[in-house]
Amino acid sequence: MSIANLQIEKTQAAGERSAAKKTLVPKLRFEEFDGDWDEKKLGDIVQISSSARVHKEEWTEEGVPFFRSSDVVAAFNGKQNIKAYISFELYNSLSKKIGKVKIDDLLITGGGSIGIPFLIKKNDPLYFKDADLLWIKNNENISGYFLYSFFLTPLFKNHLKSVSHIGTIAHYTVIQAKNTPFNTPSLPEQQKIASFLSSVDEKIQQLTRKAALLQQYKKGVMQQLFSGTLRFKDENGEEYADWEEKKLGEVAKFRRGSFPQPYGLPKWYDDENGMPFIQVYDVDNNMLLKKTTKNKISKLGAEHSVFVKEGTLVITIQGSIGRIAKTQYDAYVDRTLLIFQSYKFPTDVDYFKYVVFLLFEIEKTKAPGGTIKTITKEVLTDFIVPIPCLKEQQKIANFLSSIDSKIHSVNQQLVQTKKFKKGLLQKIFI
Repeated sequence: MSIANLQIEKTQAAGERSAAKKTLVPKLRFEEFDGDWDEKKLGDIVQISSSARVHKEEWTEEGVPFFRSSDVVAAFNGKQNIKAYISFELYNSLSKKIGKVKIDDLLITGGGSIGIPFLIKKNDPLYFKDADLLWIKNNENISGYFLYSFFLTPLFKNHLKSVSHIGTIAHYTVIQAKNTPFNTPSLPEQQKIASFLSSVDEKIQQLTRKAALLQQYKKGVMQQLFSGTLRFKDENGEEYADWEEKKLGEVAKFRRGSFPQPYGLPKWYDDENGMPFIQVYDVDNNMLLKKTTKNKISKLGAEHSVFVKEGTLVITIQGSIGRIAKTQYDAYVDRTLLIFQSYKFPTDVDYFKYVVFLLFEIEKTKAPGGTIKTITKEVLTDFIVPIPCLKEQQKIANFLSSIDSKIHSVNQQLVQTKKFKKGLLQKIFI
């Protein structure tokens, strides 16, 4: 991804402009464009309104999609909401009064999570909830993707904070939207910016899909490996010995961490000279701890906690239950985590990490809503663990670790691409 054809506007060039006139020139610009952007308000350029009211009893199970703010937020986050619909008859009746949503129009959340944009990409029938969503009726002078991208900028978000009514619920109203500052270049420059940002977004979507597919592949492989459907062979091409099955309590010795009570007393913490203190928050979703723990424990607090060395397995048993990590540094551990202290059979720690993770995933499928509310040491003790020989454990662990390395690499690319886009949004818009 290159920005070779973008240039940073020189301070000298800006200084050559008339001192009496405020310059509106972005920090980052395509080299073929120059001159000031037009200083406008959003309502001067596009029409902004809402819809006619639809009562909940008029919703149907099929027909024309009926968008609420929750649908826009879900779409923005790459998820799907439970759909709502209205009949075609009602849609046609309402459309005669207020018109129809069309390509390059935008819907903007006006309540709850305010200021989230949704770009209309097709002319398919669509209706939306009044007050919940604002309707920006675009025209041929504004690029839809340029306008959509504006609502993602720090510039707009800072403006939104300054005008939204923060009470129990924040609001972004039609009047506020009309008065929102919106500076624009020529349409060709808008289109060039939109095309470039669209290509960055496509890269983000590709990386997101790739990461999801790798996770799905890993999950499928783990299920095959730990069920014995997929087996490795030794260096001579021979099958390894049959696996044993044992209860977790027969395989490993484990205990909870600890921390002095009550929580929150300053004397338990020492951010400057203390040791890392692992709590649920510090266990990431990649089977590792975060680079640094949120809190550091003081010498006094450490006397009431449990120390673990680098390379120890810990797993969360409160809050977000079932997140496991192999520690990357020496630390003390809170009582909200379980510590695997030692093993009663020859055990590869990385193999054990994956098998315990999968056991918790299976347990989640049995829990209401797919979420484990609580888990006791007694329940954990009875988890059934498949035990291959040590060499096969190592092969399984190495194979799964190689997939994790690929996932980590893709996620790093995703983080960097999002960071790149954030920088663009800060410098391309004014």
